[in-house]
Amino acid sequence: MTADRITINGGKPLRGRIELKGAKNLVTKAMVAAILGDTPSVLKDVPNISDVRIVRGLLEVHGVTVTEGGDDELILDPSAVESAHMADIDAHAGSSRIPILFCGPLLHRLGEAFIPDLGGCRIGDRPIDYHLEVLRNFGAIVEKLPSGIRMSAPNGLHGAKVSLPYPSVGATEQVLLTAVLADGITELSGAAIEPEIMDLINILQKMGAIITVDTDRVIRIEGVQKLDGYTHRALFDRNEAASWAAAALATEGDIFVGGARQAEMLTFLNVYRKVGGAFEIHEDGIRFFHPGGQLKPVIIETDVHPGFMTDWQQPLVIALTKAKGVSIVHETVYEQRFGFVDALVEMGASIEVHKECLGGRPCRFGQRNFQHSAVISGPTQLRGADIEVPDLRGGFSHLIAALTAEGRSTVSNVGIIARGYENFITKLQLLGADFELEG
Repeated sequence: MTADRITINGGKPLRGRIELKGAKNLVTKAMVAAILGDTPSVLKDVPNISDVRIVRGLLEVHGVTVTEGGDDELILDPSAVESAHMADIDAHAGSSRIPILFCGPLLHRLGEAFIPDLGGCRIGDRPIDYHLEVLRNFGAIVEKLPSGIRMSAPNGLHGAKVSLPYPSVGATEQVLLTAVLADGITELSGAAIEPEIMDLINILQKMGAIITVDTDRVIRIEGVQKLDGYTHRALFDRNEAASWAAAALATEGDIFVGGARQAEMLTFLNVYRKVGGAFEIHEDGIRFFHPGGQLKPVIIETDVHPGFMTDWQQPLVIALTKAKGVSIVHETVYEQRFGFVDALVEMGASIEVHKECLGGRPCRFGQRNFQHSAVISGPTQLRGADIEVPDLRGGFSHLIAALTAEGRSTVSNVGIIARGYENFITKLQLLGADFELEG
């Protein structure tokens, strides 16, 4: 992705077929897990996205040999793992928060780990302090330096009891990647159980880990002395599938999303149908389309799995601007995820953002002065405008808005979208979008 701006002539329905690869939120963590193995790992269906390239660079500066094979696969050989200089880690990490997940595996392999200050999308408070506290529970010594954080484990890592105050995906991944080689038993309560987490557990079990998952969000890990490499085909990217589904609905189009599966999208499909969208389940994917008629307003409350994912609400908000009536979206996962609506209002959408918990039960952001509920009144016709992408999902939502709008829009900073959407420019071409790249 070399261009930084895209000019879109809106109002044309998207029609055609696109194919999904592995989920960004699984693939990057599976790449890190390869450090734990004594033998090479093979990961299949790896998407060509910038987050994968960032993690590949981080692995390579730590001495992991990464080569490409057929079937969009990466072969990851960790036999020569070594420490990396902070400057090299910082240069490859960029705005990614992935380096924090390297810490457990590197402490096992090398007895030490370094991480720089961490970035990421500005959608809310995602502090690393809890990650550091988890690592301390396993026996890591954490030293904060002006340039970053140094960790060591002179006595090795041992099992721990960890209780998460919120089912954080990142913290759950941290525990899993650290506990599998720790001495003794680790009990994690309040764990995240997203499909990507379960697929990471599948990978670790293939490597030789012993992990049990209870129905009450408790995960128990019995530490083992060694792990081997894995061969695994990554779970499809359900966030990308939902984004293209929302694009089909908002543009009154018809998109077949190859590789999408029903089970992991059950909650999204229910809401999609309530809004007035239609879908057909096939063996090789899901067809999403606008069946005609007026879209209907809905009340959505985002939540951890199996609830409605926070990454799904931003693309769907564009379709809700076309629904007749008042829709409410209550965001309970990230407290600052409605920054993207300012551009939509400029384009003619009727959206108000509130500090109160609207449309559902009170949440942890209700008393903390965060704008985390959106009221969308429709139908409105969006108009072309100049937009700057704020974050990954918000950026794709801006693309959908421009495709839906009447007239011409220029969307800048689109490089962010390439972090999580493979070849999205090519896919727009396949679906018949009218656009030009600039810059």
